[in-house]
Amino acid sequence: MTSRFQDLLEDETCRRFVLPALTEQAGWREDQVRRQYRINRGRIRATARRHRQERALIADYVLEYSDGLPIAVIEAKRSRRDPADGFEQVKRYAELLDVPFAYTTNGERILELDARTGRVNEIRGFPAPEELWARYREDRGLTDATQDALASAPLSSAVPNWDGTPKEPRYYQQVAINRTVQAIAHGTKRALLVLATGTGKTLVASQIVAKLWNANWPGGRRPRVLYLADRNILIDQPKDDYFKPMFGEAVHKLSGGEAKTGRFIYLGLYQSLDSGHDETSLYRQYAPDYFDLVIVDECHRGSATEGSQWRAILEHFSPAIQIGLTATPISTRDADTYQYFGDPIYEYSLAHGIEDGFLAPYRVRRVRLNVDMTGWRPAPGQRDLYDREIPDRLYGPKEYERVLAIVERTEEAARYLTEYLHRTNRMGKTIVFCASSDHAFRMVQALHNLNSDLSRRYDQKYVCRITAKDLDAGRERLDEFRQVDTEAPVIAVTSRMLSTGVDVPTCRNIVLFRVIKSMPEFKQIIGRGTRLFPEDEKFSFDIIDFVEATRLFNDPEFDGPPMRVVRDETDADGNISDTIDESEPGTDDETVAEPESEYAQEDGGSLPPIITDPAEVDDILASPRTFYVDGVSVTPWGSALYVSEPSSGGLRLIEYEQYVRDQVLKLDLEPHQLLGQWAQLKTRKELRERLKELNHITPEDLAEWAGRPDADTIDLLLYLAWELPLMSRSERARRVVTRHRDFLESFAPEARTVLDRVLHQYAARGPEELEVGALRSDAYTDMGTIMELAKRFGGTDRLNGAMDDLNTLIYEVS
Repeated sequence: MTSRFQDLLEDETCRRFVLPALTEQAGWREDQVRRQYRINRGRIRATARRHRQERALIADYVLEYSDGLPIAVIEAKRSRRDPADGFEQVKRYAELLDVPFAYTTNGERILELDARTGRVNEIRGFPAPEELWARYREDRGLTDATQDALASAPLSSAVPNWDGTPKEPRYYQQVAINRTVQAIAHGTKRALLVLATGTGKTLVASQIVAKLWNANWPGGRRPRVLYLADRNILIDQPKDDYFKPMFGEAVHKLSGGEAKTGRFIYLGLYQSLDSGHDETSLYRQYAPDYFDLVIVDECHRGSATEGSQWRAILEHFSPAIQIGLTATPISTRDADTYQYFGDPIYEYSLAHGIEDGFLAPYRVRRVRLNVDMTGWRPAPGQRDLYDREIPDRLYGPKEYERVLAIVERTEEAARYLTEYLHRTNRMGKTIVFCASSDHAFRMVQALHNLNSDLSRRYDQKYVCRITAKDLDAGRERLDEFRQVDTEAPVIAVTSRMLSTGVDVPTCRNIVLFRVIKSMPEFKQIIGRGTRLFPEDEKFSFDIIDFVEATRLFNDPEFDGPPMRVVRDETDADGNISDTIDESEPGTDDETVAEPESEYAQEDGGSLPPIITDPAEVDDILASPRTFYVDGVSVTPWGSALYVSEPSSGGLRLIEYEQYVRDQVLKLDLEPHQLLGQWAQLKTRKELRERLKELNHITPEDLAEWAGRPDADTIDLLLYLAWELPLMSRSERARRVVTRHRDFLESFAPEARTVLDRVLHQYAARGPEELEVGALRSDAYTDMGTIMELAKRFGGTDRLNGAMDDLNTLIYEVS
C-alpha cells in the first residue's frame, strides 16, 4: 500500500491525521479530545542531597465523553512505524486511566484494543462518541438513564490551584471518583477508597459530591451529604478549601445544639454529633434517612471499631450510602475497616505515588545515640532532679521519656538537628515528633537555645510547640506553620497532633524522636513530608530517625494492609491528646512491635511499683511521674544515609565514597583521560549526562560528602575515585593567573577584564561559569551584552576560542 504521508513524524501524524480523523470524521468535539494528556509527572529520584526527575508518561490523546470521564486513549506513531509498536505502551496507559478502549495508529492503520471482549482488531476509522459511550456503558453495566446521568455528570472547576487555575483531578483521582460514582449508580451502599497520604482524598470526596450534585439526585433534588471526621482540622480544611468554593451557602458545619436543616452539605465532628451520648445527641435529631451520602474521613479511626460509640452514628444513618476514606485501613481483632466498608473500590499506594512523581521521595538519616545503644543504669541510690530515688535497672529506648528522661539525650538530638539544618537549609520547615508534650517542650527549649539568633529574628517563633496542651495558641501556630507563604514557624515540635490530617506542602524534614510501633501511624507521619511543592523547589524530603522507627520501611506490609490500630484519643473539641502509645495486644504484635528489649532489668523487675500510700500519692501528684536525670554523656555513635527505592518499596544504604568510586571506574577512564574530557566543553557536557544517569551523583552531593563546597566537581570525582589531592576552584583560577600570564596578556585590556571576571565567577560558583552562555548572566550586565563582549575579542569566533583555551588551561594536568 502506498502511504499517503511520507514518513511523518509523530506530531505530524497527530496534526495531519489523528485530530482530523477524530473531529471531522468521527464527530468528537474539541473539548472531548485531550491532547498531550499528562498521566503522571515522572518519578523523582532522591539523591544524597538533591533530586532528578524522569520523563513523564504522556498520552497523545485521551477521549472524554464528559468532563473528567475518560473512555479511550490513543497513541500515535510516525507514518513508517508499525502501529503495533505502540501497542504495549497504550495498554499501559489504558490500565492506568481505567479505560476499556485503546488505539494505536501511524496515520494509515488503526489498531483497537477492546477490553470488554479482549479482542484486538484493525479498524477503518475511530468510532463516534455516542457509539463508544454505548459500548462503555455496556462494559460498566450502566443500563438506565439514571445511571447514565450519574456516571456522565461533570466535575466542579470551582477549586483553584495556588496560581488561580482550576484544580483538575489527577488520573488516579479521576479513577477513584468515577469508580465510586458508578458504584453508587449500581446501588452500592458502602464503599472504601484507600489513597496514600498526600494524594488528595479530600479533592476526591468533594468531586464525588460534585458529580452527584450536577447530575441531580433521583427525585429532582440535590443530595444531602454528611462529611464526618474526628478532628477540627479534618473538618475546617475540607470546608474552607473545597466544599465552600464548590457549593457555597449549601455548606454548613455542625457544632452541637439543635439540628439545622435547609442546607445540603453538612460537615461535623463525631464529638459534636454525639455530645450527649444519649437520646438527646445531635445525630439522633436527624431521621435515619435524612442524609443520602455519608463520607467518613480517616475511617480507620473512631468508627472503625465494632461496638464503639461513634459506630452508632454510622449505624443510625445506615440507609445512606457510606464512603470510607483512608490511607491506612486496619484489620485487627477488634477493628476492621474492610469488614464494615468492604474491599476497596480503588487503592493508590505511597509507592505508586512516588513512582508517578506525585509524591516526594525520601532520604533517611539514621542516627544512634550511645545511650540508646548501650542503655543507661543509675548508680546505687542515685536520685533524679526531683530528688526521687531512681529504681535500679537498665533503661533503654522503650523506657526513655515514658519512665526515665535523660536531659542530655534531648539536647544532643537538638544539637544534631541544628547542625544538619546549618548544612542544608536553616529555613527548611521541619516537624519533630517527640514522646509527649513535656518531651516536646524540652526539645523546643534546646532548639531555642541553639538557634537564638533566628529565635530573636522571628519573635521567638522560629521553633514552637504544637500539642493539644497548647490550645488556641498551638492551633494558631499550626495555621501559620501550614501556610506556604510564611517563613515562621520553621520547626514545629509535637507529640501526636501533626501526625495526621495536616497538609504542610513545604515540609522538608521529618524528625522521629519517639518509638513508633504502629504501621498506620508510621505511614501517617511519613505522609507529612510526601507533598510536593515545586514552587519552592521542594521535590524530596529527609527523615532523621533517632529511634529506628524507619525499620518499618522494610516491613513487607509497609505498603499493604496495616497490622496495628493507633488509639489516638480526642477531646470534645476534636483535638488529639498526647497519650503515650502503649503496645496493644493482638495476634499481629509480633510483626511490628519492638523487639524484646535488652535493657530489661536483670533481676526480673519491671516498672516502679504501684504507689498505694496516700502521702506518697500526694507527693507523686506534685511532681512529674517520669524520672529526670542529667549529667549523662550523650553522643552520636554514627549515622547512615538511606534513599528510597520505589520499585522495591524499601531503603538502600549508600556508602557514598565506595558508590562514587565504583560508578566512576565504570566509565573506564584513567584520571588524566577523565580530566581531559572535563576540560573540553563538548565532552564535559557528555560526561555530565553520563554522570546524571547515575543515581546520587550530583555536584551538591559530592561537595557535601567531601566537605568541600569550594572544590570543582572534577576534583571531587578524582578525590573520591582515586584519592588524588583535592584542589579548590580558587586555586585552579590562581594557577592560570600565575602560570599563564602570557595567555591572559595576549588579549586587549577590555577582553582581559572579561576573562578575569570569568575566573572570578568560576572560583565563586563553579564550572558552569566557563561556558560562553554564562556571559549572559547578571554578573556581566555592567560590561554589556554578550555581543558587546564578543566585540572586545574581535568577534564571536575569537570569544569562543578564548573560552576554549581558558578551559584547557584551568584543567591543565598538574
